[in-house]
Amino acid sequence: MIEDALHYPRDDDDWTRTVLIGGILSLLGALVVPTILVLGYLVRVLERTMHGDEHPPAFDEWGDMLVDGVKAFAITLAYGLVPAVLAVVVVAGSILPFTVVEGPGAAGTAAGGLGLVVLLVGGLLALVTALVAAYVVPAAIAALAETGEVTAGFSVSRLRPALLSGTYAIAWLWAFAVVVGAGLLTGALNAIPIIGFVIGGFVGFYAAVSAYYIVGRAWGDHRGLEPAEPGETPVEGSTV
Repeated sequence: MIEDALHYPRDDDDWTRTVLIGGILSLLGALVVPTILVLGYLVRVLERTMHGDEHPPAFDEWGDMLVDGVKAFAITLAYGLVPAVLAVVVVAGSILPFTVVEGPGAAGTAAGGLGLVVLLVGGLLALVTALVAAYVVPAAIAALAETGEVTAGFSVSRLRPALLSGTYAIAWLWAFAVVVGAGLLTGALNAIPIIGFVIGGFVGFYAAVSAYYIVGRAWGDHRGLEPAEPGETPVEGSTV
């Protein structure tokens, strides 16, 4: 699976152009729109791979890609909101005891202890929540890619069977390993000023495409989706 996933972005005659565009968009991610376009591309990757297409999509039909990216961004933002808010609450909750109780002595010591407990317990809860969101988001975007509907990304009846299946869980672990491996490589490359950062953008995009290939294949297997006919675009929502 890993070997197929790492080969997937190059399984096209025009793959260098695709990786070049994707890498540049990733480097410009702080401008938001490039990030949305990358998300739109990943939706296409899912849509193809879940129907058994082994060739990566091209960067074309930019308007449609932007729309898909906005949908995927909305889903990602919605699921990421809970751990983000929780993290803010934890930080605020760990500081609050110091603002209420001032000065040295037993009261100050108790405030420090309470703040530490809030930080540790709340931080652990925030981490767990973030991991849950990271586990759910690829499946939610896969549901979007299958149906074209944002609401599918929040459908409990559609997501729960996949999230609880060994097929998706194992695929997610492999995809997570690809992304983490790319992150470690990018971290090492950052030791080279500027050049490391630029190369890291391309490595990150390549890894994301490989990871979503794994998720797409697993989603298609779990959902029992029909392979697309050669040269034919899968019909959205054809399988329920």
